[in-house]
Amino acid sequence: MTPDRGASVPEKVDVLDLLHRFTTLHPRAWDLGLERLVRLLADLGSPHLRLPPVVHVAGTNGKGSTVAFMRAMLEADARAVHVYSSPHLVRFNERIRIGAPGGGTLVSDEALTEALLHCERVNAGQPITFFEATTAVAMQLFSQNAADATLLEVGLGGRLDATNVVETPHLCAITPVSMDHMSFLGDTLEKIAGEKAGILKRDVTAVIGPQEPDALEVIRAAANRVGAPLVVHGQDYMAYEEHGRLVYQDAFGLLDLPLPRLPGRHQIANAGLALACMRHSGFDLSDHAFDAAMGNVTWPGRLQKLTGDLAALAPSCDVWLDGGHNAGGGQALAEAMADLEERVPRPLYVVSGMLRTKDASSFFAPFEGLARQVVAIPIPKHEKSYDTVGLASSAAEAGTFASVSPSLEDALQEIEMAAGEPARILICGSLYLAGYTLKADGSVPV
Repeated sequence: MTPDRGASVPEKVDVLDLLHRFTTLHPRAWDLGLERLVRLLADLGSPHLRLPPVVHVAGTNGKGSTVAFMRAMLEADARAVHVYSSPHLVRFNERIRIGAPGGGTLVSDEALTEALLHCERVNAGQPITFFEATTAVAMQLFSQNAADATLLEVGLGGRLDATNVVETPHLCAITPVSMDHMSFLGDTLEKIAGEKAGILKRDVTAVIGPQEPDALEVIRAAANRVGAPLVVHGQDYMAYEEHGRLVYQDAFGLLDLPLPRLPGRHQIANAGLALACMRHSGFDLSDHAFDAAMGNVTWPGRLQKLTGDLAALAPSCDVWLDGGHNAGGGQALAEAMADLEERVPRPLYVVSGMLRTKDASSFFAPFEGLARQVVAIPIPKHEKSYDTVGLASSAAEAGTFASVSPSLEDALQEIEMAAGEPARILICGSLYLAGYTLKADGSVPV
């Protein structure tokens, strides 16, 4: 059959090239504000008003893990769940999960390309940031696919984050708040908490995870101003480990569950927050779903034990990966490593690459007396990677012997040779480094 010469030919474009085009429409990667996205969404037909019930999650640490627990709970109860998270580790597609009965899937290249092209045509070259444009794409895709829930993770802050265009979420949640992104959100815990609390809405229940007292005070004040009812950790719900089980308790009763498959005591808090969200959401999940979720939950790059090509470079060592990169993340990782040390004693080596925008000394401080050595490495192909000598100096100032290595691969081999005994290696400091590590290890998220 002869093709119609007058018919339009669909544009063939590589997803990465298309994504890159969205980085050229605004001079800054982050320019917090909602006006540009509100305009684009209106031109797209307001898909953000047609989303399945939204659970909106802000916070500094634990947002992704909390969302992962909620997805596992909903899917264990045969619900279809859309998920929007950021950043991705290896492929952009990780940011957009399309819900379906029996379990969702990452958006396909074909569907993503079509949505990106449509968004690009509608936007018509007007100023928009990459995150704003891709948030619009996610909302467009979610609005076109039926689901029971939408789990929406804040990108940066909350009040002016692109995801905050959702004016009537079904439920809100705030994970632990700590110091991070100070140049955007403020230089005190109270200022940062105020930005996170900007997602709170009138008459929308908000579940609040463990917080420092100053942060909780700010969140309570914000909730009172807008009229948002709160469910607060330590007051309205509790979650803790007891006799090798996760015990959760709130006004609805007590749950006795298996420990989550995600290691680290901070995951008890994340699981507890997710349980509180689901118990106060009205989704009416079964206790079986909560039980099954503890064993089904997955979240790549968060205290993930590597078993592939990179781990083979240090065969006598346990090699762990985590994307933690701020003070709260460092504290959680140090506690997790201390717990591992108590169960299976091994010397700990920390291999770290960080961005220059992060407070490296605060991140490394909790490892004093715990890590034998910090090995500073560059983040491959990242222009904002910390200089290795400067990063090692920060680790030394925080109380741990430090050295430098030219690459992650070299660092692993050097530790394998120098340790002289089976050791434990923790790769951490950046989600960008985590993404590189997973790809190099052959552990691409699906």
